[in-house]
Amino acid sequence: MTKRLFETRHPFFLPFYRRFLMTAAISGWAVFEWWNNAPVWAAVFGIAGAFLFWQFFIQFDPEEYKERRD
Repeated sequence: MTKRLFETRHPFFLPFYRRFLMTAAISGWAVFEWWNNAPVWAAVFGIAGAFLFWQFFIQFDPEEYKERRD
């Protein structure tokens, strides 16, 4: 299994609540940064939250999160 910079297909993220909490925390931080007039950081965290939402909910396949023994 190759390692990627942003590994979202890890067995740790298989439970729904972990994927939800991670996405909500990052997206919430984007809102916090926007509220504090830091649009660059809001954009960075907003893009990261959108990426997590895409990976964890749109492209979600439980088989990809199972631990593999190669």
